Amino acid sequence: MLWIKSLHIIAIICWMAGIFYMPRLFVYHAMSEDTASKERFKVMERKLYHAIMTPSMAASIVFGTWLWIGWGFGGGWLHAKLALVIALVAYHLWCGATMKKFANDDIPHGHVFYRWLNEAPVLLLVGIVILVVVKPF
Repeated sequence: MLWIKSLHIIAIICWMAGIFYMPRLFVYHAMSEDTASKERFKVMERKLYHAIMTPSMAASIVFGTWLWIGWGFGGGWLHAKLALVIALVAYHLWCGATMKKFANDDIPHGHVFYRWLNEAPVLLLVGIVILVVVKPF
C-alpha cells in the first residue's frame, strides 16, 4: 500500500504543478498582443492540460480511491477533504473550458482576473493537506 500512497503523492504533485501554472499562462496569454505569442501560449496551454494536468488528475483520483478502499479509513475530515478535491476538479475543468476559449481567441477576462484566480488552488491545497495530516475531526 505504500507504493500506492507514493504514486498518489507523485500524481498530486504533478497535478498541482499544472494547476498552478495554467492560470499563469492565462495571465501571459491575456497580456500578449502579437499573433506569434498567442499561438505559442495556445500550444503550451493545450500540452499542459492534456499531457500533464489531466493524466495527473486521473492518477490522483485512481490512487486516492485505491488507498481509500485498501485502508478503509473515514471520518469527517475525509468528507471535508473530498469536498475540497471536488472543488479542485471543478477548477481543473474550468481551466480546460478557459483554455478552449483562449484557443478560439476569446479572452473573457483581463490578466488581473487570472492573477487572482491563480491563488484559489493554493487555498484548496492548504485545506487538503491540513485535513489529511491533522485529521481535526
